Amino acid sequence: MKPRILHFVWGFAPGGTEHQLLQLLRLLKESGRYELSVACLRRDGALLAEVESVLGAGVHEFPTSSFYGPSMAVQLRRFVRFLRAQNIAIVQAHDFYANVFSMLGGAWAGAPARIAAKRETFGMRTAAQDFTERHIYRLAHAIVANAGAVREHLAGAGVPAEKIHVIYNGLDLDRVSVAHDWQRAEACASFGLPAKRRFITIVANLKTVKDHATFLRAAQRVRAAVPDAAFVLAGEGELRDELQAQAAQLGISADVFLIGRCARLADLLNLSYACALSSQAEGFSNSILEYSAAARPVVVTDVGGAREAVRAGETGFIVAAGDDEAMAARLIELLNDETLARVMGERGRQLVAVNFSGAAQLQQAESLYETLLKNNDKTTIR
Repeated sequence: MKPRILHFVWGFAPGGTEHQLLQLLRLLKESGRYELSVACLRRDGALLAEVESVLGAGVHEFPTSSFYGPSMAVQLRRFVRFLRAQNIAIVQAHDFYANVFSMLGGAWAGAPARIAAKRETFGMRTAAQDFTERHIYRLAHAIVANAGAVREHLAGAGVPAEKIHVIYNGLDLDRVSVAHDWQRAEACASFGLPAKRRFITIVANLKTVKDHATFLRAAQRVRAAVPDAAFVLAGEGELRDELQAQAAQLGISADVFLIGRCARLADLLNLSYACALSSQAEGFSNSILEYSAAARPVVVTDVGGAREAVRAGETGFIVAAGDDEAMAARLIELLNDETLARVMGERGRQLVAVNFSGAAQLQQAESLYETLLKNNDKTTIR
């Protein structure tokens, strides 16, 4: 009988965590070594249908309005009964809220293997959340970090080093393979973009931590030096109006295109000349992998696992967070040297293919599962 794995996530809004869950589910489904199911706190979001399609089954919901209210106790009891009835061998959480709920429930139910997650270093959680998460980690047999930088952050916070396992985000190169034989003008028109511009693209939800404000200040500098440059912001979020207002204040409204969530990422990256990421904090960025897999040179901020995903000076450039002047200078350098941009992009694609493949991700995940199942009766929880 195959071991049963339950993956737990907060919800299914498009984001790095959710895309990585979807990728891992596909890989595990193809492997066929485990029975898979998924549970969540909120059964909604644009990726829900894709997850259920991969599973061939529905997602189980344990709706909890607050970790401090009566619904938490009710849903935890439901969850414990579910784990026992389904004979779940491995509970794997994929985000902060999933860590708290599923590690508590998994420990209560006596699940043989419990895996928590950490996908960022600092700047994304409150002090209270960090405190809660550190204590929740005591209930886990393992914590998956998606970058060496995240592992170091956890170890520095007092998490036992032997519990931390680095499994890098993986990327299916087909995700950035263009499916349509577009003419450039036609492809640009499909996004509402002008055809005769060179696009610098950032793919990131419109949240404060992604620091699009720095990207726009850099865009103003680039536009002054390279008149045919234009800037595409792909992502959703509450800062859309604020960023449009900033672009107007900077005098670059005609050069900035906020296109919302991008369902056709491959087409967008194919149209892009170079790509950027201006985050103040990250774990290990999916966007950087996607940019490089599409053979686009990158300019990214020095946060999280950026130095693990980018070979500085070879596949792109790394600049300090918040430094719009340095970001602009590197983008201008790429725009002024098409050979450099092309070579960096090609090297980036090779790097992703070798180091961040789905095959590597699957091998590391399955190795962790087998180790935990083999040793669960000897594992110390602390």
